[in-house]
Amino acid sequence: MATLSPYIMKTRNTSSNFISDRVEVSRMEKYIHQKREEGLASFGILHVLLASYVRCISQLPGINRFIRGQKIYARNNIEIMMTIKKKMAINIPDTVIKMVFPPDVTASEVYELVNKAIENNRKSDDLDSDFDLTAKAIDCIPSLLKKNFVFLLTVLDYFGLLPRSLVRVSPFHGSMFITSMGSLGIPPIYHHLYDFGNCPVFLSFGITKRCNELLKDGNVVTRRYLDYTFVTDERICDGFYYATTLKMLRSLLIHPSELDQKPETIVQDIP
Repeated sequence: MATLSPYIMKTRNTSSNFISDRVEVSRMEKYIHQKREEGLASFGILHVLLASYVRCISQLPGINRFIRGQKIYARNNIEIMMTIKKKMAINIPDTVIKMVFPPDVTASEVYELVNKAIENNRKSDDLDSDFDLTAKAIDCIPSLLKKNFVFLLTVLDYFGLLPRSLVRVSPFHGSMFITSMGSLGIPPIYHHLYDFGNCPVFLSFGITKRCNELLKDGNVVTRRYLDYTFVTDERICDGFYYATTLKMLRSLLIHPSELDQKPETIVQDIP
């Protein structure tokens, strides 16, 4: 069934599953404050989520697979994409950064890698990332030819013949795309997957919210929660595998101090 499913469910969007979850963040917030006191000034929820997901891949590498040409492949690195603005203003365009993480990375190392990638792309007001320059070059092609050119790229991608230079900058090729709705002050969305490329997972998270909860003794306690959503390509692994991954992710978000230690072992995917 696993090998047959890409022939039946031919695109990522028609193979998407949607799930939402929430996690209580009291320990996470203490952990974030601790990291900031240690000198990681802008350490936040984004870094905890990224470090947790990379840790999940290191132990459950099946979520890092991808579909190409109706076949399932194991990915040999961890690439995560994120859209950023150089400045938080309506008239400032977006750009996409692509980050590569070692499977044994710690939360502090994730912080350094992410901040370095963001700062490198915010040094100027110009759209000067590799992705921006590539997109600008393609956009210079006349409209009638552009459609055929993109079709050619799709065919090359299907057969694994897309130039590595394009794959390296493409926001459509990677392990996961993450988006922070919390930075915009809104709840998480269910973001569609892209049929071009091979990214199998889209993670969105929102703002933390206070909730009043009634305890068994009749008292009311206020707790803070983080809502997040996943859109996943169901063809790369089965539901039990995804469920195991989401449980591990939740555990790491509740106990983020585990991300300070490197994993004892790195699990390799099935060859």
